[in-house]
Amino acid sequence: MAQSNGSNSKSDWLQGNYSRTIEKRPERDYPFDTSDGFVVDPVYTPDDQNGGDYMEQLGFPGEFPFTRGIQPTMYRGRLWTMRQYAGFGDAEESNERYRYLLSQGQTGLSVAFDLPTQIGYDSDHPMAAGEVGKVGVAIASLADMELLMKDISLEKVTTSMTINATGAILLAFYVALAKKQGADFSKLGGTTQNDILKEYIARGTYIFPPEGSMRLITDVFVYCKDNLPAWNTISISGYHMREAGCTAIQEVAFTFANAIAYVEAALGAGLKFDEFAPRLSFFFASFTNLLEEVAKFRAARRMWARLAKERFGAKEPRSMMLRFHTQTGGSTLTAQQPENNIVRTTIQALAAIMGGTQSLHTNSMDEALSLPTEKAVQIALRTQQVIGFESGVADTIDPLGGSHYVEELTDRIEEEATKYLDKIEDIGGALRAIEGGFQQREIQEASYRFQMSIDKHERTVVGVNDFCTDEEERPDIIRVRPEVVKRQIDRLNKVRAERDNTKTEQLLKTLEAAAKSDTNLMPVLIECVENYLTIGEICQVLRGVFGEQREFMVF
Repeated sequence: MAQSNGSNSKSDWLQGNYSRTIEKRPERDYPFDTSDGFVVDPVYTPDDQNGGDYMEQLGFPGEFPFTRGIQPTMYRGRLWTMRQYAGFGDAEESNERYRYLLSQGQTGLSVAFDLPTQIGYDSDHPMAAGEVGKVGVAIASLADMELLMKDISLEKVTTSMTINATGAILLAFYVALAKKQGADFSKLGGTTQNDILKEYIARGTYIFPPEGSMRLITDVFVYCKDNLPAWNTISISGYHMREAGCTAIQEVAFTFANAIAYVEAALGAGLKFDEFAPRLSFFFASFTNLLEEVAKFRAARRMWARLAKERFGAKEPRSMMLRFHTQTGGSTLTAQQPENNIVRTTIQALAAIMGGTQSLHTNSMDEALSLPTEKAVQIALRTQQVIGFESGVADTIDPLGGSHYVEELTDRIEEEATKYLDKIEDIGGALRAIEGGFQQREIQEASYRFQMSIDKHERTVVGVNDFCTDEEERPDIIRVRPEVVKRQIDRLNKVRAERDNTKTEQLLKTLEAAAKSDTNLMPVLIECVENYLTIGEICQVLRGVFGEQREFMVF
């Protein structure tokens, strides 16, 4: 197995890559030891048990193929980003939740948008009725973004935005606000999910056909390369496919099939792999089978490193590193006995952390019932903090590496996921396979098999098909108040009344002309939102140029 710096023993690695990294990135400022005072090493290998040639089998953290982690120090240098996913009602209510989470020790923001925002409708559009603020925050114009991030410095916080079809427009809102704050663009950190292919497969919040959607994605790649060097241009997501019912192996395979399609689109747009690959990020689910999930993350890191190097000719180590965010499994949460979800989420968070995630969202116990309450969100965040600061699992790198079971699972997941990738390649790539319904059918069949195993009591879900109780007390739940929706629509009407509407009409024509040409749309979108054009107005123009996607038929 090839290595990036020639380390062939634990002592060589400690003196080399690891020691150089901690000079630049100081370790956490408290001792790494057990309750009995035993010192915890950065990493463990068969050398510690007088074992065989370890490097031939596995490698070290921070070295190709990064099975054990992408950084030599991992959490000994810095814990993962604790990034709780939040957003509901209007921008004013969501801003209050964000500032609360930051005050409680959250280290990054993760924005949930409502369905009208996700599919390009203003809050007062007939299609938005009944959905404003329900599953996320309503953002229709720059005025909403200004209120959403009120009293939050964009330079000092990283922001992940779970937005796809309208990802380029929401990034334009963010850039426009950063300009108003006088932010240094080189310091703006965050992620736009921007992953449309998984929407066609599993989630459904698409607007445009693939050609127009891929145009917007590659325009974001090019713009960020030149203007936002610290911004992750896409978060290629397996999470939503896993939530729809696919297996761990399918999650890895389908995610990488989509990643290959995005890389090829970027290469086709004239970018070089090493120019944009370091800003690619990924997003995975973490379910309750702890060791399977750990193995999945380790296998995924190794697979991506090999794909980057062998298929796309990556030269830079950063281009080969799989950087990923993890969210615990929303579909695993139960409305029955919701307190049990705290335990489920803890196990899933442990899997993500022992699997080497770069950032993590932990679901709240009441999310099977409603938007999470403030108390439930605090417990979810405290779960991460207890694991990070009390459990000891972050004190050594890849704590389960070398386990016979984990290594076997890692190899098997990589092998089976590679077979899926080969099958998708034989079909003609991710998009051709989506058009033929391949991924959709595979997910539907896997979901059906899983549900049948529960229905037949072949699999136990505590509180659902076993260990049930007759009477259950339901916790308090959050509902979006009608007055919040009215406030959002009133703000939108005020924006339309107070802006320069002559300039608005001119910019809509400019946007249409740009969309019909091959010019990069990001600068035009930024100018539009700076003049308070709304997301609905912008998407209406783009619908006229790109068309609207209809659901792929799966037989």
